[in-house]
Amino acid sequence: MTSQNQTIQQQGTHQWVITLEKPGLASGSWYGVYTPPVGATRHDVFKVLKSGIEAENPELAGATVIFFALEPNTL
Repeated sequence: MTSQNQTIQQQGTHQWVITLEKPGLASGSWYGVYTPPVGATRHDVFKVLKSGIEAENPELAGATVIFFALEPNTL
């Protein structure tokens, strides 16, 4: 049986969801897990995730953030 700490390390310490939209052009939602570096802030993680999505989806560069959640990946 896998311990909760082993599962978190395999999956990431935080779970995130983000929805971006460029009205009339494109929109989408993404989710995943992430382990931020020590000392990182919520805003640091937001910028990393948003810029990564925009790099993979150039049509969403500068898109409006409709939703963003970042929570510890534990119950």
